[in-house]
Amino acid sequence: MPEDEIQDKSRRTFLKAMIVLSAVAAVAGVLKEGLSNLVTPSVGLTSFPSLLIVDTSGKPIIADNIPVSTSVPFLFDYPLSNDPNFLLNLGKSIPSTKVSIPATGGTYNSPRGVGPNNSIVAFSAICQHLGCTPPEIHFYPPGTSVIGTPYTGSTNPGYIHCSCHGSTYDPNAGAGVITGPTLHPLPPVVLSYNSDKTLTAVGMTPGSPTIYGRVSDLTGGNPLSGSTTEASYLSG
Repeated sequence: MPEDEIQDKSRRTFLKAMIVLSAVAAVAGVLKEGLSNLVTPSVGLTSFPSLLIVDTSGKPIIADNIPVSTSVPFLFDYPLSNDPNFLLNLGKSIPSTKVSIPATGGTYNSPRGVGPNNSIVAFSAICQHLGCTPPEIHFYPPGTSVIGTPYTGSTNPGYIHCSCHGSTYDPNAGAGVITGPTLHPLPPVVLSYNSDKTLTAVGMTPGSPTIYGRVSDLTGGNPLSGSTTEASYLSG
């Protein structure tokens, strides 16, 4: 083969290789951009924030004004956005309780109630079984019928029940497990009752399960902006 034909063939081979490499690089760039748009940014936190609980108008919620044992309780995010929690006034003094974790056999002490009557508590509103959220997981006031369970009248002291698969928790005793299939209690939020009768979320309870879907309570989501967290009524 003449030398000039060999050189032409080499140039054609080189150009084809460059075209292929350019195409691969372009596709890789598109895939990278597409994946970055699909993955939710996860900034996380290095420590638990202290967030004043306010209403939808930005005014601090006064503990005295939280309705007792209502079926439409307040919900607020903590410690990260999209981490909903129940804010409940159970109408009676709630002591610290040793809570069992069926999955591990471990225990931890839930925080006592706060407020003027030590009756206000807060728990994650994400079911620990498969992550269902309100309204599927719901607080049923004392004496009401818990849908899909035998608990009604005097047999319901005020339970949190998830209609997705039937898990039931007792907020009167640290949101411990009453019925499965869940093997983990609802993680309690630590509340601080302030001198002006407002409430501040200051952390999650040490030793309690991690919020469902999180590797840790401080990762897997975005921090709330500012120094407050907004509470709104659960509808339905």
